Amino acid sequence: MTSLTSNTDQSLLKDEFIKSLRELRETPLQIESLQLSIYGIASQLLQSPEGLLFLYEQASDFDEYGMFKGRPWEDPSKLQVSLVAGTLRGPDPLPVIETLSELRILTIAMNKNTKSSLPQEEAIIFLDEMVARNLRFLFPSNDQTEAERVGNNAYKESNQRLLELIIQERGIENALKEILFEIEQVLIQRPISTLPVRRMIARAYKLAHQGGIESSETKRLQELLKAANGPSPLSQSKPELTQYRKELKSASEDELQKEAHAFAQSMKQTGLAAPYHGILVQHLAHENSQLLRVALGTNDAGDVEISKNQELIYKLIKAAVFATTAQSIYGLSLALNRVLLSRPEVAAGLEKLIDLEIKPDVQENLLFHRSEDDNATASGVLLSGVLAALGQPLGIGQGRNPTCQSARGISLWAQYDPAHLIKLVVSAARDGQIKILFQGHMVQSEHLPQGVAATLDLDLDPISIVLVPHLDRIYSEFMRRSILRLEDAHKWVNPALYGHWVPHELSTPFADVTQTVVSKFNEFARCFYATHHPDYNGGLQLMYPNPVGLIITNHHGKYLGPHAVSIQRVAKTLDGQTRVYFFNPNNEGRQDWGHGVFATVQNHGEVSGESSLPFDDFLARLYAFHYNPNEQGELEVIPESKLKEVTDSAKNSWGDNFIWLQ
Repeated sequence: MTSLTSNTDQSLLKDEFIKSLRELRETPLQIESLQLSIYGIASQLLQSPEGLLFLYEQASDFDEYGMFKGRPWEDPSKLQVSLVAGTLRGPDPLPVIETLSELRILTIAMNKNTKSSLPQEEAIIFLDEMVARNLRFLFPSNDQTEAERVGNNAYKESNQRLLELIIQERGIENALKEILFEIEQVLIQRPISTLPVRRMIARAYKLAHQGGIESSETKRLQELLKAANGPSPLSQSKPELTQYRKELKSASEDELQKEAHAFAQSMKQTGLAAPYHGILVQHLAHENSQLLRVALGTNDAGDVEISKNQELIYKLIKAAVFATTAQSIYGLSLALNRVLLSRPEVAAGLEKLIDLEIKPDVQENLLFHRSEDDNATASGVLLSGVLAALGQPLGIGQGRNPTCQSARGISLWAQYDPAHLIKLVVSAARDGQIKILFQGHMVQSEHLPQGVAATLDLDLDPISIVLVPHLDRIYSEFMRRSILRLEDAHKWVNPALYGHWVPHELSTPFADVTQTVVSKFNEFARCFYATHHPDYNGGLQLMYPNPVGLIITNHHGKYLGPHAVSIQRVAKTLDGQTRVYFFNPNNEGRQDWGHGVFATVQNHGEVSGESSLPFDDFLARLYAFHYNPNEQGELEVIPESKLKEVTDSAKNSWGDNFIWLQ
């Protein structure tokens, strides 16, 4: 799409749009080509807020002029809300047509269009449901699902403006409850990179404030805004960071106690740490060790850890905790609760990071979001990211790139070998490379070609900013070296990339390495039951996360592509349902994969950062998993009815894109 450069361009486009609209009515025999021409002009107008408003002003005449004649949007009474998201992300010209259709319905809902056969009440119901289902378009700063990542991103900003226009016209109160729900659901997952959700909170509060809404939702948004910016008494009364620093020096013990408690409670409840929290922790580390524990919000194990490693903790705080990096306090608190600093190899690795000499290009990336209000260094930002990952290993996200393989590796090491993770981080930041052994040959990242990531996403957490470019290239190189083998390359790649935690056997239903033919899916399902389901594997639990491949489908159950996740555990809920709990590095664990398959992040026993699905639903989207053949139950006892049901579920969704052999 060509960007608009001047008011003259916009004026010409508007004139051309009006002219083409008239031709559309006067030349019905050329309707299809004229429609495509109008859609092309509209796509350029949609690049600006002014262009969107112009199209809205014309929308009441769209039906009269034949804008949608002969197309699925022609009769607004037959439109389905469930299809809106797919078309807004679809290939050209679908996003344009959908936007024009939504603008037409908005004119009906606002009683600006009396020519349509669609009743105003139905238009209102349609729009309110559409907004509720598509709130992610309102917060486009970070792609959050596979559907969004593989969709058309050229209209990301115009989709956002469309949602904002509808909300402004209809009134924010109609969407506020759903917006708040979306924010709370993200916070429940406790991501390390909180910049996207902070933007969501700020934008939602601004919309509510502009609308003059006073409600429980508005009050909750205000609480979240305080949590993100400053929830304590002094931080509320001293809005400037420099003033806050001065105030702490003269604050009484009681005032400091209230500050420490307010920050810790807010952080525990939301997973957000405010910039003022970083300043307070720095102050208490020098002045009041007892209140430092309160401010960090540690549990009993964490309190003992502070006592045993006081000098190291003070060093870490001095080097890594600033206003800009205050979010790392949450990670530090949870890392202390995990008693990680008492492990000598972890303590030594963290000491090494404190004064690490970092390559200039890496420094620049790490300081991209740095504020001028503190003295945070690149090594401090990196150290803060390491603390965050050690405390929140399930908070790692892949961002806007398809680097799920790299993200789940970082998560696994943060859980089971933090010293190895720190070693990789040091090598990548200081030396500009990492080395991993593959099939007896050392592979180093420095001179490898680009992997699957086109660009570096600087909204990621600090560890990912440093490590993912190297892990991505090494993963891609491992795949290149295995491509000619007669089995799925991940059989060799995953154990080499992630380490000895991964079993060397791999099961997949694909009959060929090109993954075009599915053969004996029921046998594949039988093996998964016998190795992972507690009722059929002798009650064995996973010792370590299992890296597996999923087939991702959209909300209609249609094939989107492969995706890498890790099974964390398989367990039964209180009501006896067996569920698979997994780490999805996709930034958003809630997934609607169609045909009733909904991945959830709460209410089914999930810990923060986990997604879960009923066992059969997970298996119906599974296409590869590692296993140990010496740790499987009897294959013959798996009920055939269960195997048939899950096979049919897979075949009737993503299976449409593949050849199935009996």
